Amino acid sequence: MLSWVDGVAADTLGVKSRGLAYGDGVFETIAVKAGQLSLWARHLQRLLEGCKRLAINLDAVLVEAELQACARQLGDGVLKLIVTRGDSQRGYAADPLAPARRLIQGNPPAAYPAAHGEQGVRLFECATRLAEQPLLAGLKHLNRLEQVLARAEWNSPEFAEGLMRDVSGRLVEGVFSNLFLVREGQLLTPDLSRCGVAGVMRAELLAQAATLGVSVQVRDLWLDDLQQADEVFICNSVYGIWPVRAFASLNWPPGPLTRKLQSLARALLDV
Repeated sequence: MLSWVDGVAADTLGVKSRGLAYGDGVFETIAVKAGQLSLWARHLQRLLEGCKRLAINLDAVLVEAELQACARQLGDGVLKLIVTRGDSQRGYAADPLAPARRLIQGNPPAAYPAAHGEQGVRLFECATRLAEQPLLAGLKHLNRLEQVLARAEWNSPEFAEGLMRDVSGRLVEGVFSNLFLVREGQLLTPDLSRCGVAGVMRAELLAQAATLGVSVQVRDLWLDDLQQADEVFICNSVYGIWPVRAFASLNWPPGPLTRKLQSLARALLDV
């Protein structure tokens, strides 16, 4: 496995890391094709927004150069970038001038069954709820214990992903994906201003839908909205789009808008 720490090939991290101690940082998971970073502009935008909101000092030019070098070395696969606030002594207080630390890991391409994209997937109904914290909403921060607990709820291959709601019961996202519904030709996706991760594929699909003239609503969604949906799909920046064929007692065929956006997503990831 390819592994860099602060621009140098390494696979160890000091015990003073604030990322280890407090989850104090953000991360990006980036698909790499033929040595190129897929959807890099979207990843960079979210990375910089996360560092800005958390007041982490990041040299964006430096981290981009390191990622590009790792992508060329990897060829095809997935890069995970972790940015932490750096190191500190005991206690929550941080040095506001501390430089960010950069960890990059490279892995082979994700091996998901082709049937997930072709036939669609079944979603597990997760009992774990997402807490509401607007200060962190949308960010891909390092505190992922809710997702860890949710993913531990099932181990059957019958389910490819789990559906998560917030403490009030609103639909939010998958454990590692964003959620979209289609109803009467309109694209719907949950509002992520309270909690959830604003995925880069989600952002790209919203922009592309507007270009295609597809009406979009970003709003609170509930289980009733699933019952009224004509199509349902999930997405992320590694696999693109998977149609959702079943959730609980509900079933949907992969629909025409899902297929259209799926082809678009596949092209975006095939740099």
